[in-house]
Amino acid sequence: MRVLGIETSCDETGIALYDTEHGLLGHALYSQVDLHAQYGGVVPELASRDHVRKIIPLIKKVLNDCDTAFEQIDGVAYTAGPGLIGALLVGAAVGRSLAWTWQVPAIGVHHIEGHLLAAQLEEPAPTYPFLALLVSGGHTQLVEVAGVGQYTLLGESVDDAAGEAFDKTAKLLGLNYPGGPALARLAEQGNPDVFQFPRPMTQRPGLDFSFSGFKTSVLTTWRAQEQTEQTRADIARAFEEAVIDTLAIKCRRALQQTGLTRLVIAGGVAANQRLRTRLTQLADKMGNRVYFPRPIFCTDNGAMIAYAGALRLAAGQCEPLKFNAHPRWAITELPLYD
Repeated sequence: MRVLGIETSCDETGIALYDTEHGLLGHALYSQVDLHAQYGGVVPELASRDHVRKIIPLIKKVLNDCDTAFEQIDGVAYTAGPGLIGALLVGAAVGRSLAWTWQVPAIGVHHIEGHLLAAQLEEPAPTYPFLALLVSGGHTQLVEVAGVGQYTLLGESVDDAAGEAFDKTAKLLGLNYPGGPALARLAEQGNPDVFQFPRPMTQRPGLDFSFSGFKTSVLTTWRAQEQTEQTRADIARAFEEAVIDTLAIKCRRALQQTGLTRLVIAGGVAANQRLRTRLTQLADKMGNRVYFPRPIFCTDNGAMIAYAGALRLAAGQCEPLKFNAHPRWAITELPLYD
């Protein structure tokens, strides 16, 4: 089964073509970073309009690159949520319309399910069950994944997501948008022994996270010091170390509590090299295995939507002749995969 995947949940237009027999055939991604940089963050209306401009040319590019005619498409998958409502509606309208025109089934995919399954695009792919740490700009969650559609939420951030904390901290330090990657690059120049920040909620039981307090710690420290470039780098390093340490502590606790031996890291922050190194070391020490998507599939992309959609379409699930978009949508509300 050959499935076209469309991702438009926020500020990246992702298109991919996945074949259930031959794997990922091709993908393309357009980022709106330059468009939103002057505003210091994503402007929803501008994001929606840019998806409108880019989505059809990207679909044509992927089909052309894969030497695939529309008659060879067996299904269409699009991100139905969660995300920015206007951006979601662009992908949903185009995806459902193409499926109707081509007379093939369509399915709305949960954005988080796409991230949870993205590591299965790699070799070797993780087998079920596994523990997933989803760590991105909008979500920080620990999820037990027993199979497609079989998700148990074990813990999540009670305030800011980890990626959101990266972006806000970067802004406090005067770094350019997008802040998270800029802060990670700056941290490479920092001394980890100069400053120490707390590891929130690690001294109490449970698997929830809290990252909002880092903003106060960073701002207080920055204002109290001579504001040199080295000080900025040292604070960035201390912040990054504290966030990664917090994530590692909770992952270790979740692995111990569940008895699972496979750990999957997904979401935009999963591309952070220091996080990847730390969690690989953790898994090795515990005798477990850790899996990461390639960096381009950590951020929002069409490949994960095409893959997740292909699994559900191949199982006979599809949407009626209408489309829905869900700006808020709990992963636990998804139907089981048969």
